[in-house]
Amino acid sequence: MRPKESKEPKPEKAEQKQECVEEKPQQSNDLEELRRQVPILEKEKDDLFARLQRLSADYANFQKRTPKQVADTIAYEKEKIIRTLLPAMDNFEHTFQNARVAENFDTFVKGVRIIYDQIIDILKSHGVEQINALGKKFDPSQHEAVRQEAQPQQPDGAVLEELQKGYKLNGRVIRASRVVVNILPKEEPPERQERVKQQPQDHGADTE
Repeated sequence: MRPKESKEPKPEKAEQKQECVEEKPQQSNDLEELRRQVPILEKEKDDLFARLQRLSADYANFQKRTPKQVADTIAYEKEKIIRTLLPAMDNFEHTFQNARVAENFDTFVKGVRIIYDQIIDILKSHGVEQINALGKKFDPSQHEAVRQEAQPQQPDGAVLEELQKGYKLNGRVIRASRVVVNILPKEEPPERQERVKQQPQDHGADTE
């Protein structure tokens, strides 16, 4: 006869059932935690969206303000420059009025020279300076050669004459000086000069 099989559950099945019972509470806890995070995440989303809206509004206002601010700044700088030039204009008027009763022409010229120096000082106060080219070495970044001359007593490449003053604004050239440049003819090497002397000269055909 076959022995009766035992009806007791096998140990492995009992352990699997216990694990399933333990997993259910764990899953429930995870769901509860996710439910608690939902309102927190929604609040963070709303805060970020509100910040984005504020930034967009600020940027739109900035775009509207910027052109006006630039225009106002340019107008202010123009007014400041004009105001600094007005005293020189006043002196010009006084000089022209006094020219009728001036004792001689030299007095008139002296008055004009004083006003000229005043204008130069005003330009310097705004970062404008003259380019002193006379006698200097020709510099294509600052000078514009209008004419060339050859004066042996002057260095080659020197500026002989300023036809029009050049100016810089804060170190940057805004108008180059128009100048006359000294260009000396290049001397041939002594070896070439000697060869030229030794070459026979063609006197043409002998006449009878």
